[in-house]
Amino acid sequence: MTIPAHIAMFSIAAHGHVNPSLEVIRELVARGHRVTYAIPPAFAEKIAVTGAEPKLWNSTLPGPDADPEAWGSTLLDNVEPFLDDAIQALPQLIEAYRGDEPDLVLHDITSYPARVLAHRWGVPAISLSPNLVAWEGYEEEVAEPMWEEPRKTERGRAYYARFRSWLEENGITEHPDPFVGRPARSLVLIPKALQPHADRVDETVHTFVGACQGDRGAEGTWQRPAGAEKVVLVSLGSAFTKRPDFYRRCLKAFGDLPGWHLVLQIGRHVDPADLGDVPGNVEVHSWVPQLAVLRQADLFVTHAGAGGSQEGLATATPMIAVPQAVDQFGNADMLQALGVARHLPAEEATAEALRTAALRLVDDPEVARKAKEIQARMAQEGGTRQAADLIEAELASARGGSREETARA
Repeated sequence: MTIPAHIAMFSIAAHGHVNPSLEVIRELVARGHRVTYAIPPAFAEKIAVTGAEPKLWNSTLPGPDADPEAWGSTLLDNVEPFLDDAIQALPQLIEAYRGDEPDLVLHDITSYPARVLAHRWGVPAISLSPNLVAWEGYEEEVAEPMWEEPRKTERGRAYYARFRSWLEENGITEHPDPFVGRPARSLVLIPKALQPHADRVDETVHTFVGACQGDRGAEGTWQRPAGAEKVVLVSLGSAFTKRPDFYRRCLKAFGDLPGWHLVLQIGRHVDPADLGDVPGNVEVHSWVPQLAVLRQADLFVTHAGAGGSQEGLATATPMIAVPQAVDQFGNADMLQALGVARHLPAEEATAEALRTAALRLVDDPEVARKAKEIQARMAQEGGTRQAADLIEAELASARGGSREETARA
């Protein structure tokens, strides 16, 4: 039996980074561990219901309901805020945990202070990755081409100099790139089917535990209309939702399709009035209990974020992937390669293209067969219990090492 421990989790205030970890945290609490969760106040209530203790800190990143345009448009626009936030957050977190240092650190991939703190405290750190991880050759194939131009700029050089200086101030000599992208230990909270080049991932470092979804009843329920022959859910997740023109195209694609019912999630940044006339077979919401809808849906039009992609796979729902940013383009390609989705670039996602893709997907028995096959494989990956077991194994290993070192001394 594992001796109860203090486990500290660190993340940012973003649904796509917090939600994947929640069931793991809930399970660790249920096993008797004391779990603290360092998070900005916007997510304090969501963390508290897992049984973990929120450790609050103030972030300079755009909040969970911020306009997507607040993140900028270039690579440096996207990464600089995380470094700025990490530098200002570290003193807050040092103070929050003063005299209450944990036995083990868990952290989202965006939480740079977590690895610094684990180094300061001399405790193991485990990355909980909500999306794909680096494979052998990732740097040469993806990272170096992506960074080639920004590295040549004064701004890019300044970014790296500041990052290295901050790490060195905290006793870490590792280069920023492996510090961010090459953790010593990682649990991957996506199904292996979504991982590019999975055969080249070092599984002594990264363990795929798959989706950790748990009971989502608290998010609400949804009932399929009695007369609906086909149900399609359209959702671009929680961040990149300011797309009124795309929603109007979805209304045109599905709004007058006989026998079809459209569930349209538009987020907080679009006024339903901007959609124009909404047909009777359409329901429009700022938010929906996505998993509850998907369990009854015939088609999912998604931005192909990691969370949405794996929910589509877990419910064996055919997908039209219309990626908006970051890792979503790669996810869309993976879903299409699996044979369960059509990758439709945003600029090509006309009403006609959406409708054509939808009709082909929902009536294709081979798509249905592949979706069921992937769903069955995912069910074998272990999920929440496997993740908690592996975290406890790391705890036991760390404690064993400490006892051995004490005995030798």
